[in-house]
Amino acid sequence: MSQSTWNIDPQHSSITFSVRHMAFAKVRGRFSSWSGSLRWDPEDPASARVSVSVDAASIDTGVADRDAHLRSGDFLDVDSFPQFHFEAKRIEPAGEGQFKLSGDVTIKGTTREVVLDVHHGGRARDPWGYERAAFEATARIDRRDFGLTWNQTLETGGILVGHEVAIEIELQAVKEEAAAAS
Repeated sequence: MSQSTWNIDPQHSSITFSVRHMAFAKVRGRFSSWSGSLRWDPEDPASARVSVSVDAASIDTGVADRDAHLRSGDFLDVDSFPQFHFEAKRIEPAGEGQFKLSGDVTIKGTTREVVLDVHHGGRARDPWGYERAAFEATARIDRRDFGLTWNQTLETGGILVGHEVAIEIELQAVKEEAAAAS
């Protein structure tokens, strides 16, 4: 086989995150607007090329005031940095259907390498005859590495917003058919 283009299906994919709040609870959220491309050969997964852009303003934690604060200069500064990006650098096997996907993440103008733990869920044809592939990926980042340093010290000790952000990605991609391109 050779590499082919797989289009990410946003209706069956998600980027979510969680972060500690007040050291004992979690706040969860998601990004509702993002796009990406995947060039992939299922017989040679290490040759894959992945690129994703996220609309930073699409952050949604379910609380309008909190989301407005996250969009502000204290956090994502969406007026100056409307998108953040992931660009894959290398993929290494890590067991049956498991991979380590290393890539550059750029948030708020700062680029750092991040390693995602990826699970390939499989491939199948959908009822309309298109080939689909599913992936799950997780990573943990320190938000301070990307200039997201705003915080408040709590009266009881500790900080209001945790430093570590857990990221979870569910991705479904549809193989671009050669006939559709012509």
